[in-house]
Amino acid sequence: MEQLTLYVERFLAYFSVDSSTVLFGNSVGDYALSFTVFLFGLAIFALVQYFALSWLAFLSKKTETNLDDVFVKMVRSFTPPFYLLLSFWFALRFINVYGTADSVITAVLVLWLVYQAVVIVGILVEDIAFKHFAEEDDETTKSAIHLIANLSKGVIWVLGILMVLSNFGINVTSLMAGAGVAGIAIAFALQGILSDLFSSFSLYFDKPFRVGDFIQTGTTAGTVKQIGVKSTRLESVTGEEVVLSNQELTAARIQNYKVMETRRGDLAFGVLYETKPEMLRRIPDMVQKIVESVDGVEFSRAHFKGFGDSSLDFACVYQVQDADYKVFMDRQQEINFKLFEKFAEEGIEFAYPTTTVHMAK
Repeated sequence: MEQLTLYVERFLAYFSVDSSTVLFGNSVGDYALSFTVFLFGLAIFALVQYFALSWLAFLSKKTETNLDDVFVKMVRSFTPPFYLLLSFWFALRFINVYGTADSVITAVLVLWLVYQAVVIVGILVEDIAFKHFAEEDDETTKSAIHLIANLSKGVIWVLGILMVLSNFGINVTSLMAGAGVAGIAIAFALQGILSDLFSSFSLYFDKPFRVGDFIQTGTTAGTVKQIGVKSTRLESVTGEEVVLSNQELTAARIQNYKVMETRRGDLAFGVLYETKPEMLRRIPDMVQKIVESVDGVEFSRAHFKGFGDSSLDFACVYQVQDADYKVFMDRQQEINFKLFEKFAEEGIEFAYPTTTVHMAK
C-alpha cells in the first residue's frame, strides 16, 4: 500500500497538485488514494468474475454433472452494482468519513450481502435440492424444500439485520436475550402448530403417501389432495373434504392403497348339511376351475373350512392382478356369477340361517 501511495503522490505532482492540501478533513492525496483503490477494486472484481466464468465454462465441457452450471449461476449473481458498492466501501477505509455516513454505507453493504446470500440459497435450492431430491411430479418434497429454503432465508435476514443494528451501536445482546425469552413463550403457545410443522417435514421426506394416493387411517378414507404445513386434506369417497392434522397422521396407522399391485379376494360360502359327501369333495375343485377361468385372477386355495351352525362352510382365496378397485369388483362379481350358475347346474344348494326344532312325543 505504501508503494501505491507513492505512485499516487507522483501522479499528483506530475500535474502540479499539492497532495497535502486538506479538503473536508482529508488531504487531496488521501482522496486520490481512495479513488485509486476504488478503481482497482472494480477492476479486480470484474477480472475475478470474468476468469471464474471462463474457467467454469471450460470445466463444464469436461464434466457431466450440473454442479458447474450451478456455480456459474452463483458467480453471475454478483452484479456490477454489488462489487461497485463493495469497492466503494473499501475505498472509504482510506479517508476519514464523519458522522453516520460510514455506518449507513456499511449497513447498506451488509444488507446487500444478506440479499446476495439469500440469492445464493435460492440458487442452491432450485438447482441442487430440486434436481437431486425431488422428482418432477413430487409436489410434497418440492413444498418441503420451498419451506426449508424460506426458513433459511429468514434466518439469514435476521442475522443481517442484527449486524446492521450492531453497526449503529445498538446492543443486540439484550435484544437476542429478549427474543430468546419471547421465543420460548411463543414456542409454548404454538406447541401444537410447531408439532404439526415438524410432522409435515416427516410426511414430506418419509413419504408414507403422496398427493393423489388413496389412503385410509382409522375410519377415514380418501384421496390425498394437499399436504400442507399444518394439515393434510383428503377427498373422501363420498365427495366431502376431510382435514387431518399432520401430527395425527404421523402417529396413526395408515393404509396406502395406491402402492398396491394386486388385491386379495376372500370368498366364503356355505352349503346345506344335506349335500352328499362325494359332492362336497368336488366343490374345492369346482371353485378352483371357476377362479382360474376368470382373466386377471390368480387362484390361491379353496378348502372345506368347517361345520357351521346351519351350513357346511368353504373358504377360497384368490389374487386379482390389478390394484384398481372397480376391476377387483368386476372380477369378484364374475366369480360369484359363475359359482352360482355351477351350483345350480350341479344341484348344490347354498345354505342360509335355519333352525330345526325337534319335538319329542
